[in-house]
Amino acid sequence: MHESELWLTAWFNDHLAGVANSILSAVRVTPEDPARPWQNWIVMEILVVAILMALFAFLRPRLSVDNPGKLQHIFELFYGFFKSSVEDAGVPHGEKYVPYIGTIFIFILFMNLIGVVPGFESPTMSAPVPLGCALATFCYYNIVGIQANGILKYLGHFVGPIPVMAPLMIPIEIVSHLARPLSLTLRLYANMYAGEQVTMTFLGLTYFLVPAVFMGLHLFVAVVQAFVFTILPALYIGMATADEH
Repeated sequence: MHESELWLTAWFNDHLAGVANSILSAVRVTPEDPARPWQNWIVMEILVVAILMALFAFLRPRLSVDNPGKLQHIFELFYGFFKSSVEDAGVPHGEKYVPYIGTIFIFILFMNLIGVVPGFESPTMSAPVPLGCALATFCYYNIVGIQANGILKYLGHFVGPIPVMAPLMIPIEIVSHLARPLSLTLRLYANMYAGEQVTMTFLGLTYFLVPAVFMGLHLFVAVVQAFVFTILPALYIGMATADEH
């Protein structure tokens, strides 16, 4: 594990090990190696968050209705895409859910793409990261479903349209909902891990032309997986906020 430490992770472990140990002890977690508690995926997530915060801190004072810049145009295109995606999923007033959908897309996209930068790796190729995003999505769509319909009407979705079938439908619906975060986790983790391993294998074999092809494939997979992780929550929100199951 120490052998595969990224240079930035090594810096965190050399200078900020005490901080990590204090946080872990506060939640009663004991690291495998107290001298080096920071792991690559945690450090890469922190880096992505820092990059996004810097990006939006740069963008915020430059927002303009009369004279929007190129970066603003890009994010306005993202907003329009997210809004239409949510509405296409059958969600009324889809703009209410764009902040979460847009945030999860940009966050996952940047985490996927940072692995292309030499010396870094995609945190989404470590299972805890996709799992955290999947659990956040699971909590979010259930919360907005309850807000939209009320707790009793939302729970009525689990019964199904025919009350007499409730003893059969309720277990099926519960298993179906619990399988969603697992599906989101495995899809993102498996694809990003496989893409990273294939790219690194061919980079180790040759440095002429072939790696460029696989780097392009890695970029494609990174964008597609971020898109898929965005569309599925939009569908879940649509089902959760629907008046009828």
